[in-house]
Amino acid sequence: MTTIATTKDAITSAKTRMEKAIEDFRKELGTLRTGRANASVLDSVRVDYHGALMPLNQLGALTVPDPGMIVIAPWDASIVAAIDKAIRTSDLGLNPTNDGKVVRVPIPAPTEERRKDLVKQLHKILENHRTALRNVRRDLKEAIEKLEKEKKISEDDKKRSLDELEKLSHSELKKMEDLSAVKEREVMSF
Repeated sequence: MTTIATTKDAITSAKTRMEKAIEDFRKELGTLRTGRANASVLDSVRVDYHGALMPLNQLGALTVPDPGMIVIAPWDASIVAAIDKAIRTSDLGLNPTNDGKVVRVPIPAPTEERRKDLVKQLHKILENHRTALRNVRRDLKEAIEKLEKEKKISEDDKKRSLDELEKLSHSELKKMEDLSAVKEREVMSF
């Protein structure tokens, strides 16, 4: 953590760290499979290409022609079988097909039980990121209190900064909960 010299530094640092936590939350939400095709579901798939494990999105164009299908058009047609195998062996539970030129990945609609599991997983991800926000708030609260203890800021400045930090953390947490609610509706609507 960088050194905090003023309350303004503390609030700026809090804002930056909280925005990073929200961005990470968005990325994790994107990888959560909802039954609707989304190319980011395949972000974790790595394909053995000439002895190196490469991300799928670097080996071809990923498109979503309809809500139930992802199509991968590799730039090198010789790796179609390797892409097919990598998707099958991943823990995503997808069953791709290929015609020698492109790989089609049908995205099955999840069962009611699977949707409930996805919502539980979503809540777990949300709680982990809530904890990250709380940790940021705690760290910066301690830094502000230390500034006051060292007589670098007044008690009024400390109170004002802590109030601002609290408002910031509440607004960032609200953003995260709103994103989670949207994703939960998307999961349960299928």
